[in-house]
Amino acid sequence: VQLQASGGGLVQPGGSLRLSCAASGSTSGDTLADYAIGWFRQAPEKEREFVGYITWNVGSTVYADSVKGRFTASKDNAKKTWYLQMNSLKPDDTAVYYCAAGTSGPYDHSIGYRYWGQGTLVTVSS
Repeated sequence: VQLQASGGGLVQPGGSLRLSCAASGSTSGDTLADYAIGWFRQAPEKEREFVGYITWNVGSTVYADSVKGRFTASKDNAKKTWYLQMNSLKPDDTAVYYCAAGTSGPYDHSIGYRYWGQGTLVTVSS
């Protein structure tokens, strides 16, 4: 599975952005219904951290406490694309954001994901 992330940019505090992650290709025996789709971020000089995930089959979501109530994960089955809507952005949200796909979990940790997209930079600054 190849993942292509997009949608990052510069936004003022309090603003919004929507990140996209498009999936292509497949692996033998797997379908997208088998996957959880996760979002992670890495700020300068910090470790990569979990942001949230959504399960492809039923659309269950889980978020990190730091983004709960502000970020929303969603998916478009037909387009094989998932999204991260980010509202009320803060300077602390500045980071490179990564999308990932996995079937094994734990989905709130990077070890639960097999495929990773390239990062997209989000900068929150006035």
